Amino acid sequence: MTISNASPALYNKDLAPATERNWGPFSIFNVWTSDVHSLWGYYLAASLFLFCDGFFNFIVAIGLGSLVIYFLMNLVGMAGVRTGVPFPVLARASFGIWGANFPALIRAIVACFWYGAQTAAASGAIVALLIRSEGMLAFHQNVHFLGHSLLEVICFVVVWALQLLIIQRGMETVRRFQDLAGPAVWVMMLILAIYLSIKAGAVSFTSDIPMDVLLEHTKDAGIPGTPGSLAALAGVAAIWITYFSALYLNFCDFSRYSPDERSVRIGNIWGLPINLILFSLVAGVTTIAAFDVYGEVLIHPDQISAKFESWFLALVAALTFAVATLGINVVANFVSPAFDFSNVFPKQIDFKKGGYIAGLIALVLYPFAPWEGSAATFVGIIGSTMGPIFGVMMVDYYLIRKSVLNVEELYQENGEFRFQNGWHVNAFIAAGIGILFSSILPNLTNLLPSWWGVYGWFFGVAIAGAIYYGLRAANVGPVTKPAE
Repeated sequence: MTISNASPALYNKDLAPATERNWGPFSIFNVWTSDVHSLWGYYLAASLFLFCDGFFNFIVAIGLGSLVIYFLMNLVGMAGVRTGVPFPVLARASFGIWGANFPALIRAIVACFWYGAQTAAASGAIVALLIRSEGMLAFHQNVHFLGHSLLEVICFVVVWALQLLIIQRGMETVRRFQDLAGPAVWVMMLILAIYLSIKAGAVSFTSDIPMDVLLEHTKDAGIPGTPGSLAALAGVAAIWITYFSALYLNFCDFSRYSPDERSVRIGNIWGLPINLILFSLVAGVTTIAAFDVYGEVLIHPDQISAKFESWFLALVAALTFAVATLGINVVANFVSPAFDFSNVFPKQIDFKKGGYIAGLIALVLYPFAPWEGSAATFVGIIGSTMGPIFGVMMVDYYLIRKSVLNVEELYQENGEFRFQNGWHVNAFIAAGIGILFSSILPNLTNLLPSWWGVYGWFFGVAIAGAIYYGLRAANVGPVTKPAE
């Protein structure tokens, strides 16, 4: 689609509707292999396995959660195919042409946090390999900088810089890279599971991790109930769904490059419920086998690979996990903020510059390491901030507009989406109340039950979506109001 008379303050070639649409089912599938098959993805899956106290419970909880993820991703994915626009441009329809910068910047900041977390995880795998050498171990233990060992800082910066090389070549290079990275990790995950199962003497689908050990490892995660209880399983499904909260917003950044809706659905069915369940199955088998072999709960892949007797196998594991983490960072945490920052200043910031800004923010965050701690808690707090935005956008697109959107007007300063001088007050009221209940009250006060935070993303979606729909339904006159 060609946009005529677009405002320079709202348009550049990266924000324009996609014209080159060659992301078929395999590329969409690999969006998810790149997104899930990372150290953080494995760490989260293995952590959640401990709450289930058994394989059957784990697969049921993860399976149900994965079906919900598939449904939600299709919602935003179809909007991307139909409009061809990235997330911050789509947000203009509900938040206004200038107001869309608010959800875009929230998504960008969250991506910067995740960028740092994933880069730290990848560099940690390299560190675990290097300290097998006595000289490197001594260097790691004795030389420190910015609150980390100097070895950790060096590895972080190297991995951080490698990602900049990928992003500077544009979205087609991103597609090619993720088509390689995702399958590579599947191979390494299977090697890890088979290696440990052989050492354990069998492939076990029955967890023999004692309850007192499970309770010790899960006591601070905030998920209610004891491992294996219905409350714990519901919490596992909720955290698994929340883990993808960022991509519920910006999956259209990728689906906009698909030729049709069928490609997105096929890629999603293989990449989400099928791939997620199989990946979680391998994570569970590996966790059990690692406990049987080493007598301790190891939920970090780099902890496991550090125990390998074979230097070569440890090297392959470290490099594969590093590549996998590069994959998810490029897909989930570079592409989105690149578009988001570009949306704020289209004339000054293009796709590449937006990615560089995101990388720089993640680098500044590194000394503070806000991502360290419980995986479940970190995912819940980060994800809950984006639920209200998703609720407002999906209610607007599907319930208010019935999937019909005037794309050209998204690039006009005085068009349909100007609302109140470029800001849509209804959207901000709804999202603000949603964020209050999804993130602020459960994380900064004791006014709500302790279990509320686990479901913060869901409360945010429901509350913001319902309020937004009510406010729009109560309006008298046309759905939108162009400027006079």
